[in-house]
Amino acid sequence: MSRKQLAVLLVTLLFCSACTAYKSQYVGFRPVEDYANRQVIDGVSVAGEAFAEPGAAKDAFGFDVVGAGVLPVQVVMNNRGNSDLEIVAAQTFLVTDANRYFPVIPNSVAIDRLEKSTQLASFFGKGAGKGALLGAAGGAILGTAIGIVSGSSVGEALGKGAAVGAAGGAVIGGVKEGTSDERERSIIDDIRDKGLEGKEIPPGSLASGFLFFPAEAGTAAALKMQLRDRSSGKILPVTLTFR
Repeated sequence: MSRKQLAVLLVTLLFCSACTAYKSQYVGFRPVEDYANRQVIDGVSVAGEAFAEPGAAKDAFGFDVVGAGVLPVQVVMNNRGNSDLEIVAAQTFLVTDANRYFPVIPNSVAIDRLEKSTQLASFFGKGAGKGALLGAAGGAILGTAIGIVSGSSVGEALGKGAAVGAAGGAVIGGVKEGTSDERERSIIDDIRDKGLEGKEIPPGSLASGFLFFPAEAGTAAALKMQLRDRSSGKILPVTLTFR
């Protein structure tokens, strides 16, 4: 590989790293009947699974939402009844291995936790400080590229990188920051769309979505949930075990 080709590769890597993209993760689910914890009450089949492990949560949402303070539980329902149903969030709890109960948190609170988390910030490169650091690192790469093309030593190249980083760090960070808002809105909208709290489940429909709990729970042994028949007000208690 020639010096010029190597320099082009380094610069390309720099700008690719400055454009972290968010891709909505489509989380599949099995038929309700396939879940070992399936419950049937008044013609409504309910099942689900918890995403308490950071790796599984990352696969579902694209980044570590558990580390960001949110523990998601996927609920799958097949409403074969005759009425619209809704989840009674105030009477829905995640039960831990230590038999402690944690309340469901509203989508808005889950979003607020994610927005303020260091995981989301690091994913998007949010913040002037991080942008400047990226710029300094980018300057070092550019300086190295300059050194390669000019034939100067690596030490000289790193020196040039430091100078470029100091002068251009805010600019490079600003480019990253300028596109982060759109990506951040995308992930927040994605979380909102995936949330099941506050949504109706019409009769004859198959529904899947997430309930969000505080990550402080740590573990997920069971979900105690109430469903409400919107026409009669009847309460349907459901308990799903995850162990």
